Formats: sequence, C-alpha cells, structure tokens
Amino acid sequence: MSKKPSIPKGTRDFSPTEVVKRNYIMDTIRGCFTNYGFQPIETPSFENSETLMGKYGDEGDRLIFKILNSGDFLRKVDDSLYAEKDSLKMTPRISEKALRYDLTVPFARYVVQHQNEITFPFKRYQIQPVWRADRPQKGRFREFYQCDADVVGSTSLWQEVEFVQLYDAVFSKLDLKGVTIKMNNRKVLSGIAEVIGAEDKLIDFTVALDKLDKIGEAGVTKEMREKGISEEAINRLQPLFSVSGSASEKLAKLRELLASSSIGMQGVDELGFIIEQIQTLQLKTATLEIDVTLARGLNYYTGAIFEVAAPSEVKMGSIGGGGRYDDLTGIFGLKDMSGVGISFGLDRIYLVLEELDLFPKTVSATTQVLFINFGTKEALYALQAIATLRAEGISAELYPDEAKMGKQMGYADKRNIPFVVLAGESEMNEQQFTLKNMKLGDQVRVNTSELIAKLK
Repeated sequence: MSKKPSIPKGTRDFSPTEVVKRNYIMDTIRGCFTNYGFQPIETPSFENSETLMGKYGDEGDRLIFKILNSGDFLRKVDDSLYAEKDSLKMTPRISEKALRYDLTVPFARYVVQHQNEITFPFKRYQIQPVWRADRPQKGRFREFYQCDADVVGSTSLWQEVEFVQLYDAVFSKLDLKGVTIKMNNRKVLSGIAEVIGAEDKLIDFTVALDKLDKIGEAGVTKEMREKGISEEAINRLQPLFSVSGSASEKLAKLRELLASSSIGMQGVDELGFIIEQIQTLQLKTATLEIDVTLARGLNYYTGAIFEVAAPSEVKMGSIGGGGRYDDLTGIFGLKDMSGVGISFGLDRIYLVLEELDLFPKTVSATTQVLFINFGTKEALYALQAIATLRAEGISAELYPDEAKMGKQMGYADKRNIPFVVLAGESEMNEQQFTLKNMKLGDQVRVNTSELIAKLK
C-alpha cells in the first residue's frame, strides 16, 4: 500500500477560495503601494549564504534554511572536520546558498548591485514568499509571504510619517478596525541601555526586551540575567515596564529617564516629530501609540521601529512591522545610504479577516455562469456566447461532457455557481438562452444582450 502524501510542517496548500481571498489582500496592499509612489521589484527565492548570514542576529541566523550544494556536497569536508560532527563548522563547506529569510536584506543587496541604475530616493515594494525554520504555530509558518515597502536614499522623518499613513490606508481599505501601530526608536533603546549601564549588552538587552509580550516581565528579567546583564541594571530598568499614558505623557517620561543620554534624547525627539505630524494629519482607522518596550530583535534597525497589533478581540501576533536602518547597505559596500521600510504579514492578516468575517461577499473563486452541454452543436453555440460574456468581463464556462442534466446541475450547485444557462435546439432556433437562477430556482428566456445585462 502506497504511503499517503503529505507536505512539510509549516507549509500549506491553498484552495481556490483561499487563493482568491489572499489575492484580494495582496491586490489591496499593492494598490496602496502604487498609490503612494512605490515601484515593484522581485529578487531570487534564494541568495548566497554570505548575503544573508550575520544580518539577523544569532537567533535569526539559526532560522535560515540552508541549501545543500549540488552534487557530492561532502567532498569538500575533510575527515577531521567530519569526525568533529560540528554542524556549524561543516555548514559553510556543504552549503553556499540559502532561502531568503526576509525581503529587506535581499533588497539592500539589490540596491548595492544596481545602484547606478536607480534614481534615489528609491521607493520600492516587493510581494514574495520567504522561509524561516521556525516552530510552526497559529499565524507562524515556515513558508509565508511578505509584502514590503521601503525607501532608501533619504533620512527624512517624513518617510516614517508616510509609512504610518500607508499602514492606516491599507487597513482602512480592508475594513480592519481596531488596529494599533506600535512605535519605538532604536536610539531610545540604546539610551536606556546606556543609562542602566548595559551598553555592552545592547543586543542581548533588546532581544530579551522584545519578548515582553510573550514571556512577561519575569521572563525578560530572567533572560537578561542569563545573558550577563547585572542585577543593578535590571533594577534600573523596572520603571520602563510601567510607562503608560498618552503618547505625550510617555514622551515626557522618556525625556526624564534619558536626560543624561544624548542618543536616547535624539530618539525621543524623532518619536515626538512623528507623533506630532500624525496628530495633525489624523488616521482613519488605526491608532498610533508609543511602546517603549518594543525592540524587534533585528540588528539592522537604527531609528524608528514599527509593529502592528491586530484588533484586541483576535488573539494573533503582529500583523506588520518595520523600521529605519541607516547602515544596512553598508554591509555590502555602499555607505551612507539610509533607508526605512515596513512589512505586512499577509498570512496573519488573512487569519484576522477570516476570524472577523471581513472578506467581502463578492470575493469568490466561483464561476458566474455555467452553460449546460447538450451535445456538439449546442456546445458550439454555447461557446460562442461564452466568448462574448468573457469579453464583457463575466466569468463563464461550459460543462465539458454531454452528461445527464442532474449531474451537470449538481456540479453547478457544488461549485456554488449562481447561474446556469440552458441552450437546446429551441433556444438555438430563436437565438436565445434560458437563464436559470440556482438560488431562487426561477428561469427566463433572454437574448445575448439581455443575458449580459442580467449577469452584470
């Protein structure tokens, strides 16, 4: 007996209905990207390992899927290295390529490689799948799409302001209310590390702090101790966990806490500028708030950090995120090229819209009208009409086999096709069609123009 086929954990098959709903989200995001002046690019699904490794911190590097070299990949491994059985040492010898972890680092590589062809500031968007060797759970997959927009070649904070507006525009068009755009600044985090005396542990500090919503204050302090952050530094950090109030009140508390840190104060000023402009411009449906514990554990962020939380009634991780990176292209040899970008989590947004029943009823993979097949002459007559309907933007199809009427009608019913056309000898003689409404059960004789009008 043959083994039942399966797919890898963390991946999914998508039905026609699911694909249409996903396309609805992507088309909405793509439309907003275009409306805001972003241009599309695409990059390969895999990159050279050296392009990706070392760009996401230790935790990110562990989640990168490596691709084995072609052919006899063990030939380059000598006996002594093989005997050590150390996968970290062996991997560079047997794997020179890896699946992309996100779209930002490949974008940075693209900018450096094509810098002479690009007009700066360069506004690009990219909608493609990425892969992470993560533990699968609700809303977290090993293969998923990212929908990114970035601007490189400008240090202006107006870009951050526009990205907040872009988030709001997309979620407004998706009719997703109650979304919270959380914002912090990496300079604020650097300032906090400085004032508590943990500058040398900045990465460990931010990685631990970024897990606050997952493991709580006790879990964060425990991880910080394990990373060698002193008890005194952790005690100085305590007021940070209880910072609350409006954006203005949080900014005032941060100014007080970071008064002795110039980089920290710079971060507070940047946050203040964005908040002030958004208060004037106003958002349609989303809420912008400062979250002083938001860290996002990616090493390349240097300024503003964004993370988007789903409406409170849905238990879901972040559905978007991003931030400012001042030196990402520098790792590929292009200095002084500041950038800022955001990403939409397509799969999680899908789950949120599904749970809240927010997909429009018109979003469907269903054919609008099925023509019954009565025989060769009738099928040809039907296909001539189908061509006319398709030219008018009406999705139509012919049942391929001259099967019993019950079987053809059953097919239409199972496919949720709302209309069926019957065109036999009498209809052909009169150049007409019988249009049946599958939901109501009534039917009417119409000519071609009337058929188009009723289906539209």
